Order: sequence, then structure tokens, then C-alpha cells
Amino acid sequence: MKRNTTYTALIAGAASLMLVGTACTSEGGRETGGTGGDVETPDMTIAMITHEVPGDTFWDIIRAGAEDAAAKSGIDLEYSSAPEAREQANLIQSAIERDVDGIAVTLAKPDALEGAISDAVEAGIPVVAFNAGLEEWQDMGVLEYFGTDEHVAGTAFGERLNDVGAEKVMCVIQEQGHVALETRCASLGEAFEGESEVVYVDSANMPEVRTSIASTLQADEDYDYVVTLGAPIAMTAIDAVDDAGSDARVATFDTNSELVGAIQGGIVAWAVDQQPYLQGYLSVDGLWLYNTNGNVSGGGSAVLTGPAFIDETNADAVAEYAEEGTR
Repeated sequence: MKRNTTYTALIAGAASLMLVGTACTSEGGRETGGTGGDVETPDMTIAMITHEVPGDTFWDIIRAGAEDAAAKSGIDLEYSSAPEAREQANLIQSAIERDVDGIAVTLAKPDALEGAISDAVEAGIPVVAFNAGLEEWQDMGVLEYFGTDEHVAGTAFGERLNDVGAEKVMCVIQEQGHVALETRCASLGEAFEGESEVVYVDSANMPEVRTSIASTLQADEDYDYVVTLGAPIAMTAIDAVDDAGSDARVATFDTNSELVGAIQGGIVAWAVDQQPYLQGYLSVDGLWLYNTNGNVSGGGSAVLTGPAFIDETNADAVAEYAEEGTR
């Protein structure tokens, strides 16, 4: 079976972002240089609310970017998360009650968050979205969106499976109903010329994830690729493949340090990177720019942070940053 080792950048669009240099003042505010001279900006509190499942290292990378942006600009960052959409909506309402200066939120299940986000907008709190909700954010009164195009990513993944001669693929979704994850597998299936099947698992129960993947492989020896949608799931899938005695290869969306090492070692075929650090960083920075200078990035379109492939041809260049927890 041939291997496609060509690095393919798939970023479909980008917005030019102005990064404003800052310096601390003795009063604890921030001084910024500009055409109007030095000005001191007020302290700012931003709430970041995600659908993080505890233990998923992807969110550590998101949070690292958000915290770095907050530290740069003297922002008080309040991070909270809830896997259940109803609880995520409650966190948004709590942020509204605290009268925060901005809310950055993921829209994995946008219908369940629509009311809370509408309340924030009506309260005059600027809201940006990131990571999930590419198709929905513009209709929800959200200022900006920072993330990848999951349809483009899934399509490119399916085409790469065609290139390596795959015939039957298992696409593992760790959260049923999550719009971004469902789009990945659906787009992959549309582009892939072979047979693809979706298997649902619960990422909060990794032993169950391992058992489900292994049992599916044992029941059908024709699977030649297991596609996962997160780095921890990919690492568990490696063990599941061994448990099943299968020859299937593992390829994935998203990365962490361990996953990049697995690519370097030839254990994982490739990963699609959406640059989660950048999503966290730009979400916080976007709210800071809006509150201090009225800037809105993207010109009404999403600011894309991916996708791009990481494989054995470029994993070494990414590994240093993965070790630092930023890729």
C-alpha cells in the first residue's frame, strides 16, 4: 500500500490580524502605542466557556493560547467548561450575571446555546465563537469565529485515504451530536471512494473506547484504517488495534505531544491540525481588540486556523512546540 508523504496545507482563508504591543503601567493598567499617543486601557474580564470533556488534552492547548493572550493584555480570564450543552448554557448565564466584558464560547451544540448567547448580546456583552459552530455563528449574533473548516478537513482526509489506497475505514466519533465531529466523518465519507462506517464512543470512558474499537475490528477484518477525531482517542485506538490483532492503521484529527511522537515513530499515519492554541489565543485577543479599539476580524467571515496535515515529513518541526503544550 503506497504512502502519501507530501505535506498539504489546506487553509482555505485567513484574516490579517493586528497584534498590538503592550507594556505594564505602575497602576496595573496597560499602555498602548497608536496614532493617538499612549493611552491606558481599563482592566478587563473575559469568560471562556467550552464543552471540554475532562482529561482531553486538546483543551489544554486551547487554554494555553487563551491564557497567553490574557497575560499579554492584562486580562482576567475566567475559564470554565461543561460537556453537557445545558450546563454550558448555564455557564454563559452566570457570566452575564457577573457582567463580564466579553464571552468566548464553543458552539458544539448551537441550538442549546442560542438563548443564552442571545441574552449576552442583549446585555451588551460581545461574544466570539471558536472551535465549533462554523455554520451557525453568524446567525447567533456572534462577532467573530476562530476555527477550522471541518468540511474542508474531512474532505481532504477522505481524499488522502484514497491516495494511500484505503478500502474500508472506521470513523470514531466520541460525542454524538457534536456538529464539528459529525461534519468531519460525513465529509470524509463523501470524499472517500471506499466504504466508511461511523462508530460512536464516549471519550469520558477510555476503557470503553478501547473495547468498542477492538470489538468492531474483530467483527470485521476488512477495516484497513481507524480514523479518530482527537489525539487521546487515537492513542487508545493504537492499543485497540493491537488488542484485535488487526493490521489497520490509525490516522487522526488533532494532536498533542504524545500523538506527534507517534507520527514521528511511524505508529500513526498522519494528523489533521486545526491549531487549537491559535483558536484560544485569537478568541481572547479578538475580544480585547474589540473592547479597546472596536476591531472585528474576518470581515464577516470566519478566521480560519486550519486545517493542515502533520505527517512524518514535518512532524519534527512541530514536535518542539507540542512538547511545550502549544501544538
